[in-house]
Amino acid sequence: MTTTVPALGTRTADGSALQAVLLDMDGTLVDTEGFWWDVEVEVFAALGHTLDDSWRHVVVGGPMSRSAGFLIEATGADITLAELTVLLNQGFEDRIDRALPMMPGAARLLAELAAHEVPTALVSASHRRIIDRVLATLGPEHFALTVAGDEVPRTKPHPDPYLLAAAGLGADPARCAVIEDTATGVAAAEAAGCRVVAVPSVAPIAPAARRTVVTSLEEVDLPFLRGLMTEMR
Repeated sequence: MTTTVPALGTRTADGSALQAVLLDMDGTLVDTEGFWWDVEVEVFAALGHTLDDSWRHVVVGGPMSRSAGFLIEATGADITLAELTVLLNQGFEDRIDRALPMMPGAARLLAELAAHEVPTALVSASHRRIIDRVLATLGPEHFALTVAGDEVPRTKPHPDPYLLAAAGLGADPARCAVIEDTATGVAAAEAAGCRVVAVPSVAPIAPAARRTVVTSLEEVDLPFLRGLMTEMR
């Protein structure tokens, strides 16, 4: 876990029950979920294997160890997990160096949270080396802390990353709003006891208790997030 600016207090300026906002990165703030799949296809093509498009839903949103391990087993490719991880990270970095589009509404939402001094964390299954490069676009000043997938013993779908982020902000997980784009991330946030806003990117996500599904971050603003906490009372 890396703290980029001092952690803020546990409540927003007006005493709202919303204590913190925890955001996923790939597919939520930046339009990169497709980048990972494209890189996986290219790397395995170079190894002489074609990936089945149906596998995309299996690997999306998860830790690289799980995704890469699945693809090695599914294809029988002659490569180790460590070797494949290096190739995938390098391929992804090359892509984001060329272009890193933000999701619609992401820049506006981050600016709004910062303007109202809402404690905010970036919580991603991506490795630290990837997060730090993406932060140059997102603006590190928008996050009190960041949690990378290779910095926790168990990453998504386990609750550990979100529990760590909430603790780092001094927030009650039940008073944290999490914004995620995949079922894996949603599962992690819900296991941590957080209120979840799902913005599906690759695969559909159904509404459920303590979970609100929207089509775009353009539907999400601070009053919307505070309203989620009001619904809990």
